[in-house]
Amino acid sequence: MPCKPRKAKILLKQKKAKVVKMTPFTIQLLRPTKRNVQKINLGIDVGYNHVGLSAITNSKEIYAEEIHLREDIVSLNSERRQYRKSRRYRKTWYRKPRFLNRKKDKGWLAPSIKHKLDSHVKVIKKVKKILPISKIIVEVASFDIQKIKNPNISDKEYQEGDQLGFWNVREYVFHRDNHKCQNCIGKSKDTILNVHHITSRKTGGNRPDNLITLCKTCHLKYHDNELKISFKKSKNFKAETFISSIRWKLIEILKIENNISYTFGYKTKRNRILQKLKKSHITDAFVIAGGTNQIRQSGFFYTKQVRRSNRKLFKGIRSHLKNTATRFIKGFQRFDKVFWNKKTCFIFGRRKTGYFDLRQLNGVKIHASAKAKDCILLETFKTFLTEWRVGVSSHP
Repeated sequence: MPCKPRKAKILLKQKKAKVVKMTPFTIQLLRPTKRNVQKINLGIDVGYNHVGLSAITNSKEIYAEEIHLREDIVSLNSERRQYRKSRRYRKTWYRKPRFLNRKKDKGWLAPSIKHKLDSHVKVIKKVKKILPISKIIVEVASFDIQKIKNPNISDKEYQEGDQLGFWNVREYVFHRDNHKCQNCIGKSKDTILNVHHITSRKTGGNRPDNLITLCKTCHLKYHDNELKISFKKSKNFKAETFISSIRWKLIEILKIENNISYTFGYKTKRNRILQKLKKSHITDAFVIAGGTNQIRQSGFFYTKQVRRSNRKLFKGIRSHLKNTATRFIKGFQRFDKVFWNKKTCFIFGRRKTGYFDLRQLNGVKIHASAKAKDCILLETFKTFLTEWRVGVSSHP
């Protein structure tokens, strides 16, 4: 359980405890004690990019954390797939693609979704290592995406989508745009029409909302950077789809080792409004945990998730040059937490000469070229980088 800083200093000075973690600062007693713990509820605000955690007792909030999950999984997988296909097109000795008629394993999830689900479980286990959690409350939500797109949808319209009666997406997009270029509206008199992605297929997909009709003339000019086209980007529902797909899987995983209950989004919103609290991931987690009049924390732990390592042998752009970046320089590596000039920061970049680019997790630059001998190592690199922030989370 948390104690006063003064008590922690005394225990460390008397060698009755040892430091096991710097952020959050955690000590472990070196002598046996009686088991006298309070009941702690942990509220979890599940999210696609941000996760909110709040641990409360009957009298106060003792832990608050916001986790920013990785957002590069999809792009990295797409890049890897692109390089793999290009190797096969060059007729190299790499294996041919496997036969496509394969069955997915039961409970299979896309790699990006599975990674986020595993990350949720990992951060919960991390909190349980430092706090005796007695109950975990998770917010589950279901989203009717078709209702969000069309509030008047009903009955059989759920089965009869926009593309009903069309052979494929391309035919539907042409019909929707009246077989006219949406840039020049037919002024070029070009009879050849193309379907253009408003945002790249990698990020926006092949949804009709992300496709638009352009004539061949405008399409070529756009890709030759001779024409600038600004179309309104359609909203994607990645976050809603993610939460709908993993909500019960997360409950089933946590139920194995924990006392679990769940609540719904409308209850969280109602309780937050009644208490006149500003919306944020941490505030939602506080309400989910059953928080009412408990004393809140003056700040919170902000955690950013990063990739563990880059194992590329070649960068891809100049494939004849090996990726031989040195991991350790003067005993430091990327994303190490260091103390420099009375400031706590992280190593975001390093040079062979022993000079580092120091920044905070929000990207604020502390020093562009700090000497290694002036840096004191606080924590070695981990996939979850954590810093203390004062105030309320800025992410709604």
